[in-house]
Parts: sequence; structure tokens; C-alpha cells
Amino acid sequence: MPTAFVLFKTEPSMERDVFLTLSGMDSITETHALYGEYDLVVRVETEDSKELTKMLIGNLRSIMGVKETETLLVADY
Repeated sequence: MPTAFVLFKTEPSMERDVFLTLSGMDSITETHALYGEYDLVVRVETEDSKELTKMLIGNLRSIMGVKETETLLVADY
């Protein structure tokens, strides 16, 4: 099961709206607000890498209020 952590920068005062939108998505298992360079971080878990790509490109980046994302793919040892 592919897993990624995605860091979000939001438009000013849009943090809560983006947080609530992300929290309602099925593939997102954790959502946290942050202090610092990034405003939010989520954990995304999907059935396969194709679904993960669709989620990252098609869904997360198109949320109103999202300014920038950085995706960190989890590596298995």
C-alpha cells in the first residue's frame, strides 16, 4: 500500500478550509495543522501507485486555497 506525506502551503486565512476539505477525503488517514514554513501535513494511503498519483495530482492540488505542496513518498526497507 503506497503511503506519502504531503506538506501544504495555503493562501492566507485558508488553512481551516483546506484542513476540513482534506480531513473529509477517504485516502487521507491523518491531517495536522503546523507552525512554520508549511501550514498542514497529511498522510495519504492508497491501494496502488496509480491511485496515489491520481490523488496527488488530481485531487490535492486542486483544492481551493492550496498554494503549494511537497510530497514525501514513504520508502520501505
